[in-house]
Amino acid sequence: MPWTRRHLLTLEELTVEEIDQIHTTAAAFKRTLQRSVKKVPALRGKTIVNLFLEPSTRTRMAFDMAAKRLSADVISLDGSVSSTTKGETLRDTAQNIEALQADMIVIRHAAAGSPLYLSKILNIPVINAGDGAHEHPTQGLLDTFTMRERLGSLQGRKVVILGDILFSRVARSNIHALKKLGANVTIVGPSTLVPQWFAHLGVKVSHDLRSALADAEVVMLLRIQHERQSLGMFPSLGEYTSLFGLNKTRASWLNPKAIIMHPGPINRGVEIDSDLADGSRSVILEQVTNGIAVRMAVLYLCSGGQPEYVATSA
Repeated sequence: MPWTRRHLLTLEELTVEEIDQIHTTAAAFKRTLQRSVKKVPALRGKTIVNLFLEPSTRTRMAFDMAAKRLSADVISLDGSVSSTTKGETLRDTAQNIEALQADMIVIRHAAAGSPLYLSKILNIPVINAGDGAHEHPTQGLLDTFTMRERLGSLQGRKVVILGDILFSRVARSNIHALKKLGANVTIVGPSTLVPQWFAHLGVKVSHDLRSALADAEVVMLLRIQHERQSLGMFPSLGEYTSLFGLNKTRASWLNPKAIIMHPGPINRGVEIDSDLADGSRSVILEQVTNGIAVRMAVLYLCSGGQPEYVATSA
């Protein structure tokens, strides 16, 4: 089937077939990244603007590198140097970027729904690089791509997401993608960060770490955000670590072949011990590498490219 979407706003709205198309295209682009000449001319002559109004390291650099690997021209703009600091609205900023002949906007914003809003007022593709606590679709795509590389089909696989679910856009995007791909998803953590109402998304909600981790084939750790401490979600980081931090003993409860994931940034010694983050079961750096290929696929497809072309030419 041809790719027809101009925007990537959420994983909730994607079909299984569309996720498969992105993964197939990413796999083809990943092969090009292993060549001595890593660039392809797929987006030559296009200009992509990375508008990051929230801090980012991995996502911003991966989008920047992905666009350059596709031979696009890239302009990166963060909140500290944009006119939003002078009171300019997001609408005016985005429309000025379009008027400057940009061909696509990749946006990260603290307000949930901001990419959807821009998609309704702009005539160029909009890619969501994270909007508030809503979604982070390319992270969900690269995470499931990494799982499929390691495990094959995700049908019936037990995947555990551990940590700050309540405030996590990564968790939401992964839940949407994993459920569509047939995985059995368990979310676990303190009751204040893993409320029971998440069950309506089709996941199992647990506050018992041992039973949640039992025989899991994937465990994804989420950062406990220091800035949330003032909200009183749990007494202290030390108490969280003592109850829910992944250490060697707790990792032994997993399936022996289980992989350990983390979207970053990692708070070492809080949600995960360094020995596990750097160990043989960790695929954390593989996630970072796969983020380039997945974002290449998203930029290419939303610019009007078709997956069969990449599959035959990569």
